[in-house]
Amino acid sequence: MTETKHIAIVCPGGPITRELAEKTASLASARFGESVSLHFPEQCFSVAGHFAGTDAERSAAFLDAANDPKVDAVWFGRGGYGACRLDDDLFGKLNEHARTKTYFGYSDNGFLLARLYKRKIGRQVHGPIATDLNREGGEEAISRALSYLVHGDLSGLEPTVKTGKPCAAFNITVLAHLAGTNWMPDLTGHIVMLEDVGEYLYATDRAMFSIINDRSVQNAAGIMLGRLSDVPENDRPFGSTDEEIVQYWCARAGLPYLGRADIGHDAGNKIVPFGATVFT
Repeated sequence: MTETKHIAIVCPGGPITRELAEKTASLASARFGESVSLHFPEQCFSVAGHFAGTDAERSAAFLDAANDPKVDAVWFGRGGYGACRLDDDLFGKLNEHARTKTYFGYSDNGFLLARLYKRKIGRQVHGPIATDLNREGGEEAISRALSYLVHGDLSGLEPTVKTGKPCAAFNITVLAHLAGTNWMPDLTGHIVMLEDVGEYLYATDRAMFSIINDRSVQNAAGIMLGRLSDVPENDRPFGSTDEEIVQYWCARAGLPYLGRADIGHDAGNKIVPFGATVFT
């Protein structure tokens, strides 16, 4: 008999459409059959201004999914903005079932991955989210995510993860806003991979100032740069490439710059489990 993995989709930021949910569920069924069951609570489709429901509704949806003993993993449906607005008290309400789960996503959801990683609740993984299905090559991105979640398939890992060294991956803007807060995890000894989308190069430069001045980042094993996509044109050339910006701040902080990472806001976004991945 096939064991079915139950995956709850939660949207801590913006909503998804019912059409996307149906397409994602159809793809999962076609490629994974009875080995996976996706659960889309109504919160995913709620709209309260910019967000997928009120802060209280989004907080409750996350808490319900995390604490549900029938759910094996929480998969974030969309990024955008909103995860940092969730109730700070909810992390103290997570039960023993929440501690056995995988929490999977990226972009704005990095706020939650960071807080959970700091509190050692479950397994945090950077990887594709449901809305990536809308991208060119999106079906393969979704399959990569579900192959990992359902079968533990490691073929979609970012290559550096395979060294077994502790890793973590974040959106640059998110990590800059985490720096110095009580949501920031200890990244001592980690290879920290960074990516972003839609940010001016000067904004990336400014964000790197905050990142490299965080004490735990200063004790990291090094920084890798993923892809910065959809970078707007400034009113005049910034004068440095994205890689030169990161290299500059790494040198200024005395942090090793370790090259490029295969992550980004695109269908090629690879999987990065937080911490050290053990291969048997």
